Amino acid sequence: MWASRHATVPITGRSQESEADHLGLIYMAKAGYDPHAARDLWVRMAEASKGSGNPPEFLSTHPSEATRIKQVDGWLPEAMKYYHPNR
Repeated sequence: MWASRHATVPITGRSQESEADHLGLIYMAKAGYDPHAARDLWVRMAEASKGSGNPPEFLSTHPSEATRIKQVDGWLPEAMKYYHPNR
């Protein structure tokens, strides 16, 4: 039942989730929060989900924690342009 229900989920779900992660990183930086904390969060999430039997990423509507960590690493230089902690 799980496979049949999720087989019809559009692939765009992961790209939309990634877009939300990217924008969230920018907004958190603009709000004065250190964008590096987002990477730390996904590292902790990856550790917490080890052995939980998550489906492979291609069957999921969300990027894996490893993918999110790589994406955040790529977006950090952009986010840091907006990060001004003492405002």
